[in-house]
Amino acid sequence: MRSTQCFLVVATVATVALACACRATSTRIATEPSDPAPKITSAAIDAGRPSASTNANAGAPALVTVAAAAPVVDSACPAGMVLVEGDYCPDVEQKCLEWMDIGHYHYFRCKHYAHLGEAACKSKKKIHERFCIDATERTEPGSDLPLNHQSWTSAKKLCEDDGARLCLTREWELACEGEEMRPYPYGWDRDSSICNADIDHGLGRIGRLVDHRAPASAHPACVSPFGVHDMSGNVDEWTTIEGAPRGHREVMHGSWWMPGRNACRSYQAGHGAYYAGTESGARCCADADAESPKP
Repeated sequence: MRSTQCFLVVATVATVALACACRATSTRIATEPSDPAPKITSAAIDAGRPSASTNANAGAPALVTVAAAAPVVDSACPAGMVLVEGDYCPDVEQKCLEWMDIGHYHYFRCKHYAHLGEAACKSKKKIHERFCIDATERTEPGSDLPLNHQSWTSAKKLCEDDGARLCLTREWELACEGEEMRPYPYGWDRDSSICNADIDHGLGRIGRLVDHRAPASAHPACVSPFGVHDMSGNVDEWTTIEGAPRGHREVMHGSWWMPGRNACRSYQAGHGAYYAGTESGARCCADADAESPKP
């Protein structure tokens, strides 16, 4: 099944505005509940946090989510970053067993995805990746709130000034979904309580959004298999589609606090390099040091 990705914004006055610009995304379906999420402490999140100024079944299974352990500090990466190493599948099948929305947006937010395992990868060959990524979204100086009002251009400069770079789209997706190819960073079943997402009241309107940003410590279980926080919800994060022309290469991943797709493979396109909204933030990547020789 193919569907066009759009982002739904519910306004405070009984109107619904559609901020849409988009990519067609494959949607498929979850038969196995995932493992319960282990407890993650906020202290583990706070360690090395980067800032702007620093270098199923038809019977509808119960919502069960899975989270990774706290970020692993690796000497191959700068402070505040974690190492991501694994194989990325360019073409993933994600099969949705149960949708949350009705009407025009029926194929929008998936409640339960099928756990397809390696069968989810439709590519003949995977791409091995090894890189570093910020453990949390870049924050305001002197604050634990993520930066916002960031354009692709300003986020790119922010990262480069800190000796890093904007993440490539495939890097961001691997860091979010892990080698298991999870639809959500925390698993296959959507849970609105895990991340700063699915807020459907007090949003404002396009260009006048109400700020609902939250620090990573407010949602400690919103973590990917590699220990990367807030890759679903909170603020949108700019990435670059490698090889795409200007005007098409600049996309935002993760969605923000409104009821959006919030899946690892979904992204917002069409804003261009200079859009900088209340919901748009930044996360950086960097090349990892050479792998240590194996004994």
